[in-house]
Amino acid sequence: MRKVTIFILIAMTALLSACSQERANPKAEAAEKKPEQPDNLVFVEGGPFTNKTSNFFGKSVTLSNFYIGKYEVTQKEWLDVMGNNPSVIKGGNQPVEMVSWYDAIEYCNERSLKEGLEPYYDVNRNKTDPNNKSDNDNLKWTVTIREGANGYRLPTEAEWEYAASGGTLSKNYPYSGSDDANEVAWYWRNSGDQFLSGDWSWPAIENNRGGTKAVGTKSPNELGLYDMSGNVREWCWDWYKDADSESGIFRVVKGGGWIGDVSNDEVSFRGKFEANGYGPDQGFRVVRGE
Repeated sequence: MRKVTIFILIAMTALLSACSQERANPKAEAAEKKPEQPDNLVFVEGGPFTNKTSNFFGKSVTLSNFYIGKYEVTQKEWLDVMGNNPSVIKGGNQPVEMVSWYDAIEYCNERSLKEGLEPYYDVNRNKTDPNNKSDNDNLKWTVTIREGANGYRLPTEAEWEYAASGGTLSKNYPYSGSDDANEVAWYWRNSGDQFLSGDWSWPAIENNRGGTKAVGTKSPNELGLYDMSGNVREWCWDWYKDADSESGIFRVVKGGGWIGDVSNDEVSFRGKFEANGYGPDQGFRVVRGE
């Protein structure tokens, strides 16, 4: 009887010790507390820029954690939220295009509402944005941010470039995920029936039946993100400003598109487009806070 009692005490001690170790394991507790990752979004751990090809490398820019779309917003996703499809090159799994910056802002808010999230933007269509200095933008809606809202939004230029560069996993590629653009990007030479050579030519692109491709058909970058080089250009939140352009005329676009040259596909390339502009190679991807 005594042997049985000793055995029971030893078993209970071992069990209590195991339970104590499990409770004391911070990694296990953190894993339990980590929120479920949203569908088709990739978690990006924040930090400083390590990709030496980035415009932000060596500058005092450190980003917080965020989620970003694994793919560019597709026509199916747009249709499910907005009830229409403005794209010229139709295909449910192809990126939506022919959308302006304002269209992308509206999509972010509508998708947030549909998924029970707080919209990230306040949009006043009746108030002219005092910061908008474009002579060609006939809308000039005033769009402001709701601090702390958990809804969808456009990436900042820094967030876009950080994610495209591979974040903390960056391997210093000039394109998003490779030294070879053809591995990761759809652009004017490879977006049609055959690979084109020679100088850029719209008739050649058109005759070659160039166009957008289904998202995720090229290789991903270090974070598992697709099409951040090529396919469609992607809207960012920021105003574009450089030595030749004052802030308030253009919004930043990044990543190049199926019509553009391969140089546009570099993660460091800074494109610009007026907020009310749209084209068959102009789309976007979404971001959410952690």
